[in-house]
Parts: sequence; structure tokens; C-alpha cells
Amino acid sequence: MLDNPNSDYRILTLADLPAYLAGLPDIAAMLGGGTADWRCEDVADGNLNSVFLVDGPAGGLCVKQALPYVRVAGESWPMDVRRAFFEVSYARRMAPFVGSLAPAIHHFDAAQFIIVMEKLAPHIILRSALIAGAHHPRVPVDVADYIAAASFHTSDLAAPFETKAADQALFAGNIGLQRISVDLVFTDPYVIHERNRVTVPLAGWAAAFRADIDLKEAVTRARLAYLTHAQSLLHGDLHSGSIMVTATETRVIDGEFALIGPSGFDIGNFIAHYVMAWFAKPFHGSGPAETARFRDLLAADILVFWQRFEAQFLAHWRGFAGAADGLPASHFADPVAAARAETMRRSYVADLFRDAVMFMACKIIRRVLGFAQIADFLVIPDEVVRAQAQAAALAFARSVLLHPARYGDIAAVVAAMPRFEGAGLDPAPTRLL
Repeated sequence: MLDNPNSDYRILTLADLPAYLAGLPDIAAMLGGGTADWRCEDVADGNLNSVFLVDGPAGGLCVKQALPYVRVAGESWPMDVRRAFFEVSYARRMAPFVGSLAPAIHHFDAAQFIIVMEKLAPHIILRSALIAGAHHPRVPVDVADYIAAASFHTSDLAAPFETKAADQALFAGNIGLQRISVDLVFTDPYVIHERNRVTVPLAGWAAAFRADIDLKEAVTRARLAYLTHAQSLLHGDLHSGSIMVTATETRVIDGEFALIGPSGFDIGNFIAHYVMAWFAKPFHGSGPAETARFRDLLAADILVFWQRFEAQFLAHWRGFAGAADGLPASHFADPVAAARAETMRRSYVADLFRDAVMFMACKIIRRVLGFAQIADFLVIPDEVVRAQAQAAALAFARSVLLHPARYGDIAAVVAAMPRFEGAGLDPAPTRLL
């Protein structure tokens, strides 16, 4: 069995599922009735795992198993099943800080790497909502609250350094998933690689990025930040496909990429997917008026998200009264020192923003030129038309990386996006924008 740490591991099939759950009395009780009363469905649509939904007379559950390979690639791409352990460890670490913004974990099978968790219904994947033009104004607020709580409370700002050191020791074992990020985000899009998904109309953009040493220098700075800035516990893959929503609820799922890293990574990833949704929207057949209306909502959501994150992160920090090694209260007790501490807080958040914008750009490039591209673009049936939308996103991302001083606040980021519409399939004219 590929990358399997024990000989008892077996891939769970839909046919096996009822008997497996019946062997877990507490879980069976949550479903109610017996196996004949349960309705099981295979709903896997991600890249890595098996996912099943089970409904019984008393309720429903979600069952997720880590496969020993990348599901969408097959056994040719082995993957460590222990990622499920890190997903559960991340969820348990986050629970005190994020509460109902994540699904409840009911059971973890450490031999089969199966997670049984709360079934989210009638929630839908945020990406599907964005493509359909369904606006969920709670999402940017809720996700900002989630990241602010996580990135503060798992950092040296909120605990003795020994606490984060323990997290580092644990999540350092999640190297298989971290390798995916290093390769897919920071390496593959800038070389010729079999995993890349470059269409013929975008070949010029891909070649230009491979040849652009200034761009690769900027990406290297982002890569080094990802590898060396051990600020807080990250979700590691927080995008519109790892968020489920209703009109009143937001849930963050799929924390298997968890690592100790730069807090701006999760922030930038979330923003990147709203930016890509914005660039893709005119090609979803909504009509000019509806497209303009929805794009205005997306742009406003990006502003709201960052402003909410900044406010919440600073509120956590200002209100913290515990022991922490990052900024010891004993050094900043008198009024003059307290004012200096506030200056340091704002400087810290400004650094997070700069990191976030840098990672945002890298994530956009990765989702256009690399592996596992996103449906926001892929639903556009005409390859040339799709490439026009993708090229605009690439031009914007390149500008962010090459000219970071132009993007000093979130308003500047949002205001710049329309400038890159119609960038076209020739990458040269927009390089200085």
C-alpha cells in the first residue's frame, strides 16, 4: 500500500461504509436506526480524499478517508495518509478559538485514517456559489474572524514560546502536504513540468513567466517567507473550495495542509480566490448589468475581509492579558511604552498585509498555470475566451509581485484590478502596468 504507515489500512468503499459505521456505537447512534435505514453517497470532488455523506433517521454525518495517493492523479502520485491525523490535530487546536466556524469532529480512526465529522447541510461550497452569482455577505466577515483568531492565538503573541514550539514539533511531520505547496505554488508554474496545465492560448504567458528573472526573484522571496516565517498555525489551503456556506453560516473545512508558517499565507489565499472570481465573472454568461453588480460585491467583500481581519486581530492583541513571549506586557506598562506597543502592533499587521498580497499573487499564478486549476475559469467553455480571463488575472498577479510598492493597502489592490482587464494573450504590453 502506497505511503501506508500500517499494514491494517484498507481503502473504504461505499459498500463497506454501513458496516464500518455500525461498528462505532456512538456514531451509529447519531445516525439512528440500522444499516438498512442509512443512505450513503460518495461525494468526493476534491483532489486528495474519499468523502461520503451518510443520512439516517436521527441525523447525518460526513466520512472522509485519506487515500494513499492523490485521488485525481491515481497511484502514480503517492501521498501520505497521515495527513488525516494532521487535519484532526489542526481542528482540535482551532476549536477553542473558532468555535462553530468549523465542523465538529466526532471520531478519528488512527489506523484507517478516517474522520467522521458533522455533515454540513444545506451548506454549499463557496466556489460554487461564486460561480453561480450567489452573494454571501457573511463570508468575508466570518473568514476574517476565523483567520484573525487562529493567527493570533497560535502565535508567540498569545502564549509562551513553548506552546508554539509544541505546535511546530507536531505539524513539522506534515511534510508531504507542505511539499505540495512548495512545488505547486512556488516552483512548477515557473518551469516546464508535466503537472502544469497550460493551454495553447496561454503558452506565451507561461513562457514569459519562465523567462522573467525579476518575477522569479519575487516568487523566491515569497517561497522563503513560506519556509522561514514561523508565525502561527495555518490552515494551509484556505480558499473558496475549502469553505462551505449558507445564507447565515460559514464553515471552514479541510485543514489537512496545516503547518506553522506565515500568517499572511491564509489571508492571501482567500483574497486570491475572490480576485480570480472577479476576473472570471464576465465570462459566466450573466449579462453586463448582473456581472457589474456581482463584481462590485466581490470587490467590496475583499475590502471588508481585510478591514475586518485587521480590526479583529488588533482587538485580540489589545485585549490579551495572558503571558506571552512575543510582546511582553512588562516592557510596555507605562503610557509612553504603551503607545510604542500600539505602533509595533500596527507595524506587525502592515507586515502581514505585505505578505498576504505577495502570497495572493503567487496563488493566482499557481491556479492559472499549474496543477489543480479552479472551476471559476474552467467552466468557461471556449479555451481562447477562458485564456483571456486568465491572462488578465496573470497580468494583475505579475504586477503585484514586480511592483509591490503600488499595492500598499487593500484599497489599492482592489482599485488596480480593472486596469488589467483585456490584458490579452501577449504578455509583453502589460508588464510595466
